Amino acid sequence: MAAGAPAARGGPLHRHTVRDRLSKLRGFLRRLDEWDAADRPPRQLVFDSDFPVADEPLPRFLDDAAAAKLLSAARRDLDPFARLAIEILARTGMRRSEMLGLTIDAVVQIGSAYWLRVPVGKMHTDRYVPLHPQLKTLLDDWLLHRPEGLRSNLLFTDHGRPVNASRIEAAVRKAAERAGLGRVTPHQLRHTLATQAINRGMSLEAIAALLGHKSLSMTRVYARIADRTVADEYFAVSEKVEALYDAPRQLPADAEGTEMAKLRREMHRRMLGNGYCARPVEMDCHFESICESCTFFVTTIEFRPTLERQRDDAAAKGQVAREQIFDGLLSRLDGEAS
Repeated sequence: MAAGAPAARGGPLHRHTVRDRLSKLRGFLRRLDEWDAADRPPRQLVFDSDFPVADEPLPRFLDDAAAAKLLSAARRDLDPFARLAIEILARTGMRRSEMLGLTIDAVVQIGSAYWLRVPVGKMHTDRYVPLHPQLKTLLDDWLLHRPEGLRSNLLFTDHGRPVNASRIEAAVRKAAERAGLGRVTPHQLRHTLATQAINRGMSLEAIAALLGHKSLSMTRVYARIADRTVADEYFAVSEKVEALYDAPRQLPADAEGTEMAKLRREMHRRMLGNGYCARPVEMDCHFESICESCTFFVTTIEFRPTLERQRDDAAAKGQVAREQIFDGLLSRLDGEAS
């Protein structure tokens, strides 16, 4: 299989498809090696570096304002199933399949609180979800109007048959359109609840239990979404940065005192190509000719008196190498002048 092979619908294969197929191929080759098969390859053929980097997209969720609009639109729906379905998904974080698998005895009272028992589903585990009082009222009303004599013990049926997933999708889509939110999926309500919870201080362990995650690695993704503490600190810093940008860029002319003007002139005199020289005036410099020895150093005839003084200073100090540098520069100027 080549990574550039065309997909079934045309175009190159998606990187996730390539990773999946390479993983299966590597597993097959390992089994051949473990079984000591006669036709096993003599060396390793698939390496970790062959696997394309997988995408790590963040879950899509509704912000607080959009979630409020969606629930408001759902509560105005004339279909009692649509109202109840959106409330369940938004307040419990259940998966669509888990909701459709609820039974008529799913509501359980523990102490003074009510819980919703979520059946074994995608993660093959049972769990209990706290039941909001408003949602408990909606469920009681739904059970009150449930037809008698149904053979199914499922909570959600339509003319005695299980409600299908498309009806939930239609309910969410209709409410989203009425709220002016564009496309919203049932699973986004699960991500929305998790994001709301973590932004209000709920621990990762509690969110994992609420959503039925088997490991915290599945829950940590929500820690990367719109963290309220990060947002608050960012905007606090942004205000300080904006104040810095809005500050006057130049002091008034009369704001520069005598000492400030002296310092400015001294720093300009000591300015180098990439900074400033902070050497005290009374201290000798052991690198007095480092710039003049650079291949990018350029001088012209008007600097001849300065170069001569520097050559004489080097001769007086017995700095032979430094004296030779300035002699070379002066000779070059004489050659260019002639």
